[in-house]
Amino acid sequence: MPKKIDYHNIIEQLQDKYAQIDQDTDDHLYGLLYSKPITYWDYIQTDALLNLQIQRTTLPDEMVFIAYHQINELIFKMILWEISQVAEKEDLDAVFFETKIMRISRYFDMLTTSFNIMREGMEVEQYMKFRYTLTPASGFQSAQYRLIEFASTELINLIDYRFRKDIDRNTPYLHAFEHLYWQAAGKDHKTGKKSTLLVNFEKRYKDEFLRFMETYNTKNLWTRFKELPIEDQKDKDLIKAMRHFDYTVNVTWVMAHYNAAVHYIESGMGDGEATGGSDWKKYMHPKYQKRIFFPDLWTEQELKNW
Repeated sequence: MPKKIDYHNIIEQLQDKYAQIDQDTDDHLYGLLYSKPITYWDYIQTDALLNLQIQRTTLPDEMVFIAYHQINELIFKMILWEISQVAEKEDLDAVFFETKIMRISRYFDMLTTSFNIMREGMEVEQYMKFRYTLTPASGFQSAQYRLIEFASTELINLIDYRFRKDIDRNTPYLHAFEHLYWQAAGKDHKTGKKSTLLVNFEKRYKDEFLRFMETYNTKNLWTRFKELPIEDQKDKDLIKAMRHFDYTVNVTWVMAHYNAAVHYIESGMGDGEATGGSDWKKYMHPKYQKRIFFPDLWTEQELKNW
């Protein structure tokens, strides 16, 4: 026997919904009479998505490179979406926090293992040819990855180790920005002159970064964690999730990226330099900067051997 649907109750709920936003229920119901049914390809915007891979060369493996990095950016967007929910949550607790952190960690776990696609999915000879058409662009210029860093920890933990003793919460954001750890990768270490890589990056995103730094200064993941009741801060599952996220992003994922870069850049087929001209080894390898989002969750020995 078909289930009897209470249309009257549904209409009342719709009236309540639209009344709360000052809308006429009748208009929306009439709209349903003329709207088209949704399809998968319209909802996902498949055609638009699949037309975003524009090669600069005729080398087949360049398609792998482009699509892979676009997928990364989509995953970064999902990560930022999860972080924003923790940042904006009013009644934040350990359970909600741990759930979101584990979601983010799974995204980064996937990104880490996916580097095999980069390492084994492109012929070295092809990569070493098409990479020259990318200069001076670089994965260094992923703005969303920078936003993830800003949203994950207090700004001091992203400052170049050489300058941390002179920077605190009262430091102007612009000054702090100029001393972020990744600035060193885009500057001549003798003259301090910024590379084209860094100049282009800042021209496009600097203002957005400064606004985002200020916004997340008081609601990044580490700050929000420290706002939790002491009992929640001691929650073993939450601490485990936070440590996993920290290590995955700042060591495991970074090293997977580093090893993929070594595989190609040091293959002997090129000049051994990154496309953007950065000092990629010192920028990427965890031992040089020791990027750590949640330092208080690690022992002195763990921090020393990061």
